[in-house]
Amino acid sequence: MHAETLAYLLHNLPVERKTPQAAAFADPRPAPSPAMAKIPAGMATLGQSRSGPHTFGWDNEFDAHEIHAPSFLIDVFPVTNGEYLKFVRAGGYEKSSFWRPEDWEWKQRERLDHPHFWLQRSSSPATDPNTQWEYRAMFGTIPLPLAWPVYVSHAEASAFARWSGKKLPTEAQWHRAAYGSPDGTERAHPWGSAAPDTTHGNFNHELWDATAVDAHPEGASAFGVMDMVGNGWEWTSTVFGAFPGFQPFSFYPGYSADFFDGKHFVMKGGSPRTDACMLRRSFRNWFQPHYPHVYATFRCVEE
Repeated sequence: MHAETLAYLLHNLPVERKTPQAAAFADPRPAPSPAMAKIPAGMATLGQSRSGPHTFGWDNEFDAHEIHAPSFLIDVFPVTNGEYLKFVRAGGYEKSSFWRPEDWEWKQRERLDHPHFWLQRSSSPATDPNTQWEYRAMFGTIPLPLAWPVYVSHAEASAFARWSGKKLPTEAQWHRAAYGSPDGTERAHPWGSAAPDTTHGNFNHELWDATAVDAHPEGASAFGVMDMVGNGWEWTSTVFGAFPGFQPFSFYPGYSADFFDGKHFVMKGGSPRTDACMLRRSFRNWFQPHYPHVYATFRCVEE
């Protein structure tokens, strides 16, 4: 986890201060057409049980409990740079009605009009369809890869969701779409019980940067939802907090409890820099809504 956080810091260093590596390839593929999958009502099991065989878990992953999720629609793909570009061009960063008051204040204070990893290469406004955009990859800049997931803060993801007339998924909805199945059973991973490998997604330090959101069809969930593990942590609308039966670990009592402050949001999935050991179903990540450096994307739901 600290190695991933270090990658965020390294990413923001000027390229000339890094050991030379091959730059990310320019990916000219268009973003896949947006689509939504219907998720029938069912139970989502969050967390893991303290009894019986289980993998290691941090204190916030206990105890296992079920939440009923009414039927909903969810984006098949994470929101891409191409889809988010429509929001930017539509003036999404200029209309306070799409933003929570505290998010709007932060955006104004930071003078933001586009995602952190985008670079504007012309003097025209961000809303101008002729504005040229590039992407700041780990080892150089490339033309904005439209098929890659957009990396944004929770504040920006929430604003896009409001603009699109949708919502960010709850933690339970995300679980249901990722691990549920039409027959009512739940999977260890979106694709099934097989151990994670490179056919299932972009994770475990294989690449420095993202890939197209439709590049790993073998990683799809039982409902046909793509790219749910790897390629970018996914924001949810769920405030990070304790599960029923929570007990802080004696050896690290503040690991989770210090962040049960109502100011952090649950993230699920994983990024290119996430180790495979953290791809267990119960793992929960979290960040505050105004942190722009994390490799975090999102998808939306309609209820």
